[in-house]
This record gives sequence, C-alpha cells and structure tokens, in this order.
Amino acid sequence: MSQSQDHSSIQGLPMASQVVLITGAAGGLAPSVIQGFFRTGASLVLTDRSPDKLAALRTTLALDPARCRVLAADLTSLSDTVRLVAEIHSQLGRLDVLVHLAGGFRMAPVHETSTEDWNFLFDLNVRSVLHLAHAIVPGMRARRQGCLLHVGSRAALQGAAQVGAYSAAKAAVVRLTESLAAELSSDGIRANCVLPGTIDTPQNRAAMPTADFARWVDPTSIAEVLVFLASPAARDITGAAVPVFGK
Repeated sequence: MSQSQDHSSIQGLPMASQVVLITGAAGGLAPSVIQGFFRTGASLVLTDRSPDKLAALRTTLALDPARCRVLAADLTSLSDTVRLVAEIHSQLGRLDVLVHLAGGFRMAPVHETSTEDWNFLFDLNVRSVLHLAHAIVPGMRARRQGCLLHVGSRAALQGAAQVGAYSAAKAAVVRLTESLAAELSSDGIRANCVLPGTIDTPQNRAAMPTADFARWVDPTSIAEVLVFLASPAARDITGAAVPVFGK
C-alpha cells in the first residue's frame, strides 16, 4: 500500500463494508449516534427491548431498511444476547462494531439503595457488557478484527452523593473495557469507552427542568467521538476512557 493510500484510509471515515450493532436504540442518545454511523455508509443493526419502538424509530429517522435492520433483544439475558448476535451473523454474515448505548440510571443514598435498584443498575450497565462480550468476541477473534465501544459516565471517575451504585456500575464498565482491550489487542480487536457528562436529551430536560442545559453534552458530540473511535483513524487507540464532559 502506498503512503497516499494509507493516508487516505486514516483520514476518512468510510465504513461501507462494516456491520454496526447499536444497543439501547430507543434511548435519548441513540438518534444522533444512529444517524452518525448511518452517514459512514455502514450497515446498522438496532436493538432494544421493544420491536415497535425500533420500527418507529427507523421510520422517523427515514433510514433505508436495506441498511438498517431492527432486532429486539433483552441484553440482561445471556441467551437472548447470544440469539441476537447469532441472528446478525445469519442475516449479515459478520459483526464489525459494537456501540453499546444501553444503560440505566437511578438515584439513592448508598445506605438506602435497595437490592432491586442495585440489581437494576448492575444488570443493565454491567451484566450487559459481559453478555455482549460473550456473544460477540468469538466471531471477532475468528476474523481477527473488531471494535467494541461502550458508553460509561463521568460518574465512573468519582463517587458523589445519591449516585453511589450508579457510579460503581459505570466504573465497572471502564474496568471491563480496559480488560477487554488488554485481552484482545493481539487479535486485532479494540475496546474503548466514552464518559459523558449530563447529556442534553428530552428525558434529562424533563427530569431536571431548572438545570443549565447549555452546560450539558450535545448528543451529536458523543456520536462524533464514537464514530471516530470506530474508524480507521483510531486504529491505534484501545483501552481508552474518553471524557466528553460538556462545558
């Protein structure tokens, strides 16, 4: 390969031959991320628990069904996650990039955190990472290439009042991402995560109507970082936790 050819592949973000799985596709962050990856030319698979929401989202975003498939799954179930990934391989023949947006948030003082809330936060934020790795990594290792992207949180870096369990769950996401990067780099697989501050979504605005929205993170900013991390330009980046904190 010539220098000019290599330079072009590094600077561009074309992913026309790639298959990208985006989880949590019915969430507030998802539309910007989905549109960002769709613009790269990649084929997308969108997943969430509700097939009706997925179909409606694809219609709302005017995405070509030939390049954007919707498959419902419960990522807190290992068997359902394995079924999802097997279906992707059956329909599309490969899976190149995971963009794991699915997650959950609840607040409570540590000493008042219920077992139900603890299990909810760790099942949705952490167990889902383990299940996806179990289902996806063998296929990526067989092809000796792949990219795993997780969404953590700024809260992963330091505990704060009312968010102890959430902070612990998102810290676990970072540690798992680092471990996956260390285990899989020799197989040509990269693993990274982003750590957003408060994201400017309709859900967050409704929950915190008196906040200063101007200081929050634009979902498009997160989408651009994720697209970059999945692209050839980030080929030497693995094990990173990228801060996207806002103003």
